[in-house]
This record gives sequence, structure tokens and C-alpha cells, in this order.
Amino acid sequence: MNTKLVHVYFMPGMAANPKIFEYIKLPESQFIAHELEWEIPFEKETLEAYAKRMSQKIKHNQVVLVGVSFGGILVQEMQKYVGAKKVIAISTVKTKYELPKRLKLVKYTRAYKLIPARAFQDIDYLARFAFGKTATKRVELYKKYLSVNDAHYMRWAIKQVVCWDRETPLKDVIHIHGNKDRVFPYYHIKNCITIDGGTHIMIINRHKWFNEHLPKLILGET
Repeated sequence: MNTKLVHVYFMPGMAANPKIFEYIKLPESQFIAHELEWEIPFEKETLEAYAKRMSQKIKHNQVVLVGVSFGGILVQEMQKYVGAKKVIAISTVKTKYELPKRLKLVKYTRAYKLIPARAFQDIDYLARFAFGKTATKRVELYKKYLSVNDAHYMRWAIKQVVCWDRETPLKDVIHIHGNKDRVFPYYHIKNCITIDGGTHIMIINRHKWFNEHLPKLILGET
């Protein structure tokens, strides 16, 4: 086996399963792709503790972590335990200062505690929250991507996003963001690779861009 192969671990967004990466194809001569899945958090588990627990799923050294949306936040937290050679954060934020005001309001009002459990079994609700309001027009498409509808997980996940307290960006993180992202609006984002017209679901509908550029970004060729 070629020992120079790069192990790349992919973490999906909130409530999503690894199928969101089904169109991402890295050259098998250079990379081995691994897909991570969400675990149900323990009672009162902190994001730091969760990241440490998820880091136990990383079975190789000098890996690359790729995370989308809330998964992008998680891989940034996992870095302290994994020591990845590279972290790539997609459609997400790097600090609490990049969060939009509406999510900050959710934090201060603790509105995430008031969401009824039945809302998390509603695919329309999950699609709107995970992918943005426009996703309701294509709910059928997203049914295969959203699979975690556990109420405890969802309340926990929303809380971790709105209460994330990172003030300084992770050193050398590669941030890829679309300028049409409605979940994490582009005008709040600093120092990123911009995908013109990219939305919060661009890992799915702009996969050709990622297939062309991810290998170069991972290998430091761009």
C-alpha cells in the first residue's frame, strides 16, 4: 500500500448523514476518504467533550479534517485532540463573531429550549434549519440527507452553534464559503475562499468545484 496516501475525514452538517458527500470524489491514487457520523450527545455533554469523543474515531496520523456547517465547527474543535495536518471548514464559521444576529438572539433568549420535540421529526423544519429557507422547495431531495431527528441531539446541536465561544480563528484553517449562504451570511465571514453563487448546500450542488479544488487545497498546491 502507498504509505503516502492522505487520509481525509469528512464530517456532515447538523442533522445530516454522510450522503451529503456522495458526489465528492477524491483521486484514489492520492487519498483515502473516511466518513464520520453524528453520535447522540450525552446528557449535558459539552462541545469540547463531544469533540474529544469524536476524535477517537480518527484512526490515522497526519489526517485532513473536512467539516460542513456545524460539522465544520466540530472539526475545528477536534483539531486540538487530533492534530490534523489540515482542517477545511465549509459553509460554516470560524469564530462566534461570524455568527449572524438572529442566532445570537437565539443564544440570549435560549429559544432552543422552547422548540417542541415534534418539530424535530418534521422534515420541512429540519430542511429549513439545516439547509436554509429555500430548501423547502426541494424537501424531497433532502430527505435522504437529513437523518438525525433525535430531539435531544437537535436541541444540543443548536445550543452548541449559537453558544460557540471561540474568539480567535483556528490557525491555518481553510475556510470555503458561498456568497449566497443564508444560514451563515457571507457579509459576516472573514478570510475565506469564496464560491460565487454558493449556498449553504454547495457541497451538494457545487460538488464539481470541490472535486476540482479540494485535492489541490489538501496538498497545498493552490
